[in-house]
Amino acid sequence: MTAPIVSTTWLHTHLEEPNLVILDASLKDNQSSLKTDLENIQIKGSRFFDIKNTFSETNNPLPNTLPSPEKFEEEARKLGINKNSIIVVYDTLGVYSSPRAWWLFKTMGHQNVHILDGGLPAWIEEGYKTEKNQREDIYPIGDFEANFNPNLVKNKEQLLKNIQTKEAILIDARAENRFKGIGDEPRPGLRSGHIPGSINIPYTQLLRDGKFLPKEELLKILKPNNKPLVFTCGSGVTACIDLIAFELISDAPKSIYDGSWTEWGQLENFPIEK
Repeated sequence: MTAPIVSTTWLHTHLEEPNLVILDASLKDNQSSLKTDLENIQIKGSRFFDIKNTFSETNNPLPNTLPSPEKFEEEARKLGINKNSIIVVYDTLGVYSSPRAWWLFKTMGHQNVHILDGGLPAWIEEGYKTEKNQREDIYPIGDFEANFNPNLVKNKEQLLKNIQTKEAILIDARAENRFKGIGDEPRPGLRSGHIPGSINIPYTQLLRDGKFLPKEELLKILKPNNKPLVFTCGSGVTACIDLIAFELISDAPKSIYDGSWTEWGQLENFPIEK
């Protein structure tokens, strides 16, 4: 189990590492209605990893879905990412969308990728260098190669089967009211509730001040065992936060239901619980 997160101190001391690539994976908007005043600032020398428009399958009606390995490889190379790159990814909210970028790289076979714990707010708090966003920069084309790992992704048919087999534990990272089906979904046209048999662990319970809780606190909340884990949320973003939390304390197999509730909630023939 490679360490999925690094501290601001670690990143600051490794800035001169020749293979280091720092990626800003911030989202302009989010379904959690979180706001930031740092959207025009980046860590000095970082590159923008556009989850919404570049590193998603934009032709898919579902948001934030996994792009093809060919598309991911092409776009990663445009960012100057190589096979031997040491990738550190962050976002402007502390920890929110950066775990999604981490998971995307893992799914495409790149192991040397890490999340900056606390993200840009923690970096600024330490007084480290920032600059105005350089979103239009052109980089030397990298030699990144995508080697897709299908074990890290689950689809609706697999989740439907799992309701009966209970082979994997399904963990829903959404807020409790959405999980229980109390009130409307933020995306129109979706039913309310959750996938039968799933467990609700809101991602907000696993963070404090934009950083992951210490391992001893995560162990008390998550109580891991060795069963495979599948994570879901609204559109596959915050599910990755829960996945990283488990990654910090457990070697159990982990995957993301990429369609998440945006898909399941519109499937009239698929069961739900409230």
